[in-house]
Amino acid sequence: MSLIKKSNELVIPSTVKMMIYGQAGMGKTTVALSAPKPLLLDFDNGVKRVNMAHLDGIDIVQVSSWQDVQQVLQEDLSAYQTIVVDTIGKMMDFIISYKCGTRQPQIKDWGGINAEFSWMTRTLSSLNKNVVFVAHRDTRKEGDDTVFIPALREKSYNSIVTELDLLGYLEMRNENGVQKRTITFDPTSRNDGKNTCNLPGIMFVPNILDKNGNPTAKNDFITTQVIRPYLNMLQVKKEEAAKYDHVIAEIKENIEFITDAQSANEFASRINEFEHVGSSLSMARNLFAAKVKALGLVFNKETKTYADKAA
Repeated sequence: MSLIKKSNELVIPSTVKMMIYGQAGMGKTTVALSAPKPLLLDFDNGVKRVNMAHLDGIDIVQVSSWQDVQQVLQEDLSAYQTIVVDTIGKMMDFIISYKCGTRQPQIKDWGGINAEFSWMTRTLSSLNKNVVFVAHRDTRKEGDDTVFIPALREKSYNSIVTELDLLGYLEMRNENGVQKRTITFDPTSRNDGKNTCNLPGIMFVPNILDKNGNPTAKNDFITTQVIRPYLNMLQVKKEEAAKYDHVIAEIKENIEFITDAQSANEFASRINEFEHVGSSLSMARNLFAAKVKALGLVFNKETKTYADKAA
């Protein structure tokens, strides 16, 4: 079986790998925990800063070594739909300690360090889990401009971001004199981002606590406003792939009945009448061309019809 695949033959995932980053105090962990059925891997001991109301029903692993992560990924995680990593920068420090001990990582170490991160994301994907990474904010100079980016070591930044479906920057904005928390997944001149499902450019993250710290609404922003639209987009792609497979199967079945010029001309007259999806019309023409060639039919450019070779 060929490893070369058409776009409609690709396996479409049903989970999301995303990262949320921003400065301290933005409520990044709380927003991350609004993903569906999360398990929190607390690398940064940040759970103590989360309002207790948002931890109701949340299970937590307080990580003390990379071996803790290796162990927990072997446990039964069927009760969870999402793994929240808080923070990814601290997690990478644990991986570095696991790979390098107490010494600073050298150039030769980074391949193994990044491979360990990739192992984790692949393992979670194989378990059919969403992954939400939380990161602090850092800056990068681009000429005279300052760009906000996730706080990650430069040696691992690109390999990590490449693995993500979504990268969102969380911040406070002044809207008509009122400070509102927003997130953008769009890359801009002032922040890194990744938006693979056309989420709105700026999304307002609701405040769900009253002045006394009591919840006023369910903590489900990521579930309803980010992951659900993303999965809906993937579902549309799956449906289009299924429609493509169906019409190609129908076309192939019809082409099997082409045995001479008359049946070839009959098929050519209705090749546009199939319910084409994506590149199915182009594929139909290629399959038809191969069949008439195999039959040795001759095309008449004046009449734009086929004739049997013997004629």
